[in-house]
Amino acid sequence: MIQTRRGFMGSAAAATLLSACATRTNPAPSASHVEIFDPAATRLIDVSAPIETLSSGYTWSEGPVWDRARNCLYFTDVPGNIAWKWSEAGGATEFLNPSGVALGETTGFREPGANGLAIAQDGSLLICNHGRRAIEKMDFTTGQRETLAATFNGKKFNSPNDIVEGPDGSLFFSDPPYGLEGMNDSPLKEQDANGVYRLLPDGSLTRLIDTMTFPNGVALSPDSQTLYVSQSDPDQPVILRMSPDGTSSSVLFDAKPFMSESAPGLPDGMAVASSGHIFATGPGGVFLLSPDGKPLARINTGKATANCCFGDADGQTLYMTAHDTLVRIRTKATGLAWS
Repeated sequence: MIQTRRGFMGSAAAATLLSACATRTNPAPSASHVEIFDPAATRLIDVSAPIETLSSGYTWSEGPVWDRARNCLYFTDVPGNIAWKWSEAGGATEFLNPSGVALGETTGFREPGANGLAIAQDGSLLICNHGRRAIEKMDFTTGQRETLAATFNGKKFNSPNDIVEGPDGSLFFSDPPYGLEGMNDSPLKEQDANGVYRLLPDGSLTRLIDTMTFPNGVALSPDSQTLYVSQSDPDQPVILRMSPDGTSSSVLFDAKPFMSESAPGLPDGMAVASSGHIFATGPGGVFLLSPDGKPLARINTGKATANCCFGDADGQTLYMTAHDTLVRIRTKATGLAWS
């Protein structure tokens, strides 16, 4: 969530628009909003499917996750320090306010709110909390939050950003400095790297990689043998594929050839389909990648797009947080959680 990725996270006036969060439009299909690079993409996405705007007015929307138990979507406005709930019946309503830390505790933070969210295997909500600089778990019934991890080697995390859970209960998460004022130059920064971590069910914590400049989105392949990590760096806008233990890594996708003034955004959040294909945010919107990293198509949102997830009863709708807006598109692909 660096400025060069999203242009600018929005003016102060944008925050005043947060109440206007239930507007829905159904634009006519456009010949340009789904861009096909390879015919194989047509088995996974319909070029005529419209992009539907669900709500808008956020400073920087992030962290979408679909709650299958409650048939709704949660997402965050990280600078706004609010997490939102969206449903077909109710539109967008406040879910957590504040989502990160209380207003009196935001000194030194560029973005004090929650960022990435995930539904844990036990049904609780996993939260990457910038303001608390911690990974949390929230009980939906009580609203109580438990801190799962807040330090590595006795030093506070930077600002945990995105998270995914493996089948054995291991949690993989990224820890860039986006939440801190000054980011890498923040006096609050204690870690010597912007790392990616693995938290085992027994509480042991390992830093998997310490050489990424701005690690961001994380996702797992269907067999959980590959961890995908995006890097939101305009000089090296790549997605890495890593072994879950961090012993090997290589570039899966390089977004640099797609960067232009008319295609805002950098690699960020990702969603994996049951087929193993990856829907990955990047310049211009969301790329559809083959399991080996070949770009098959791009969903052109027209805005820097932070993250995406599959949702709905059949898992065939892709929800996207595009700067100040929540949008969706129907797909032929099915989300991994529905397989």
